[in-house]
Amino acid sequence: LAKKAGMQVMELVRRNIRPRDIMTPAAFHNAETVDMALGCSTNTMLHLPAIAHEAGVTIDLDEANRISANTPNLCHLAPAGDTFMEDLERAGGVLAVMKELTKKGLLDTSLMTCTCKTIAENLEGVENLDTSIIRPIDQPYSTSGGIAVLKGNLAKDGCVVKQSAVAAEMMVHEGPARVFDSEDDAIAAIYAKKIVPGDVVVIRYEGPKGGPGMREMLNPTSAIVGMGLGSSVALITDGRFSGATRGASIGHVSPEAAAGGTIALVEEGDLIAIDIPNCTIELKVSDEVLAERRARWVCPEPRIKTGYLARYAKLVTSADKGAILE
Repeated sequence: LAKKAGMQVMELVRRNIRPRDIMTPAAFHNAETVDMALGCSTNTMLHLPAIAHEAGVTIDLDEANRISANTPNLCHLAPAGDTFMEDLERAGGVLAVMKELTKKGLLDTSLMTCTCKTIAENLEGVENLDTSIIRPIDQPYSTSGGIAVLKGNLAKDGCVVKQSAVAAEMMVHEGPARVFDSEDDAIAAIYAKKIVPGDVVVIRYEGPKGGPGMREMLNPTSAIVGMGLGSSVALITDGRFSGATRGASIGHVSPEAAAGGTIALVEEGDLIAIDIPNCTIELKVSDEVLAERRARWVCPEPRIKTGYLARYAKLVTSADKGAILE
């Protein structure tokens, strides 16, 4: 595969097809559309904005919701369902998903790709070989895509949830905040049975600046599910998740805590209201109280004060911009 990739790079060079010839605004729109149909990882909303930035293209999180609203979810890959990547490949792979999307004109198939062919040419002869793995476009799992971006006073610049992996009873939830300033402290509390049904676990200072580096939050989400709380407890963080995350796991809260975001002002017991269908997330604390808290808030000392990571923490943006360096 690596050899063929290298050979293809040389062919692109020979034909003078450059990255920005392929990575156009329309191409990123296609990428988000395919991602919504697949029900993929929330990490998409980090990677795509960051790659787009390098290509001189701007992607905002609001666009993701607009695309999601028009894109049916055609796959329920684990952990959202009981099928896996190899099942998807046997059913025709990502190209078969794209072929389904073209049936309702959801992709721009005129665009050039790294094969030196257009999308339309790449899709010639492609078939959906297993409609139990890749749902037909008119029989989707849901009429909207796999990812939702929520906004509100807790995440003014947005946060991301893999809605295709959220239990129906957690799509709308309100509960008391259980606040932790690190992933490790949260995991200890979960395993110590200090988290109960209805709680909203808040893990902060784990974002691009606060981490620094925004490590994956697979452990606390796994702990919540493992303790039987996956359908009764929500998790909110300025960190990120892996593609294996399930449940009401809301990440990428922006601005992050280390940048002075509202998540830094949350106190134990505050009520937090989550409404995924309406794409909102609210900390039910008055503006006056939040202003008082902000006046006395002091950002914790950085965990790393020297070297490259210290420089990174000073320069990196919050997740809504793809955690790019300013």
